[in-house]
Amino acid sequence: MSRWDEIRYLVVDVDGTMTDAGVYYDEHGNELKKFCTKDAAGFFAAREAGIRVMVLTGRECAATTRRMTEMKVDDLVQNCKDKVAYLTRFMEEKHIAREEIGYLGDDLNDLPAMQLCGFAGCPEDACAEVKERADYVAHVKGGHGAVRDIIEYMLRERGEWETLTKRIYGIGI
Repeated sequence: MSRWDEIRYLVVDVDGTMTDAGVYYDEHGNELKKFCTKDAAGFFAAREAGIRVMVLTGRECAATTRRMTEMKVDDLVQNCKDKVAYLTRFMEEKHIAREEIGYLGDDLNDLPAMQLCGFAGCPEDACAEVKERADYVAHVKGGHGAVRDIIEYMLRERGEWETLTKRIYGIGI
């Protein structure tokens, strides 16, 4: 069994990882976010591989709720001010070993939580400290398919990407 086969959970940050890190407001004060549709293939493949996905973010936004509902993520945790405490408690309650969990993030607030996990991935434009910790740095920036790139890399390392995408999309890669 390889280290990739042990991963059963993925924790994914939102701002700067799934988005371009911009915060947009309309004239009514609503917060808007742009999500990359390419990330959906990564989410769907992870789920098909039996990997539970948690979205863990320090901000709360209706756009995030809507998109993560569309993506059918297993757990959505918003407005989390202490990701380390939350993740530590989650891992203890679910009896999850360090090697069984991966973390995808981009900035300094993600770094302590990343260090709890057996695998860490980040977008190409993540801060230097996160890139140093990352086991894999995506070839694209946050909000431009970085989550899909990281999940695809992990599932290719497991030898599952082609089988999963064929099953999901009915294609022969």
